[in-house]
Amino acid sequence: MQISKDNKTALVFGASGLVGSHLTNFLLLHPAYGKVVVFVRKPLETEHPKLVQQAVNFDQPLDFQQLVKGDDLFCCLGTTMAKAGSKEAFFKVDFTYAHEAAVMGARNGVHQFLLVSSVGADPDSLFFYSKVKGQLEAAVQQLNFWSTHIFRPSVLLGERNENRWGEDVAGKMARVIDRFTGGLLSKYRPIEADVVAKAMVSAAQGLRPGGHFYPSHWLQGIAAEIDKIS
Repeated sequence: MQISKDNKTALVFGASGLVGSHLTNFLLLHPAYGKVVVFVRKPLETEHPKLVQQAVNFDQPLDFQQLVKGDDLFCCLGTTMAKAGSKEAFFKVDFTYAHEAAVMGARNGVHQFLLVSSVGADPDSLFFYSKVKGQLEAAVQQLNFWSTHIFRPSVLLGERNENRWGEDVAGKMARVIDRFTGGLLSKYRPIEADVVAKAMVSAAQGLRPGGHFYPSHWLQGIAAEIDKIS
């Protein structure tokens, strides 16, 4: 299979979110990408010559499945139980929408799939959030991508376009715990959203076949190495 190294087309689901917004900006600035296609409910305020915005209804995937064509598919879709309002609504966003995006990409010959999951993701978890994340990881690994990259960040830090009070509190608490334990809980150390986004873009350029997992504490190191080079 011939895998492109430049003039690539990036596809982004979840471009308006915390990680997705940083990711989109990094992709637009990266020389390897000639086009960045974002699938959103409402158009972004961002304007750029490389940017193509597709306003879609995620409940009607058949209406836009033919548009999910490119080289690297980045999925940053996600919500919270509080915002979703029910387990069913949460599952629809965090599993159904994300899985449908992956299926469409695989059917259309997208080479690489890069997914934002979560620390603790486990299909057998007793915690619903972690269980859904684990189920999604297992499902996308069954699809016919040349390469699959799964990122498992801990609590995400950064400015959001929406109010997620609970996550803000969790982030502050995690920073305090990390400081007083001297970083012993590195697996659960809070991580900046732009660090995750930067690591995703970097991983996509590695062009490594197969499945790859990136624990939260590894993402910090990847981003640090990128900063040294750039």
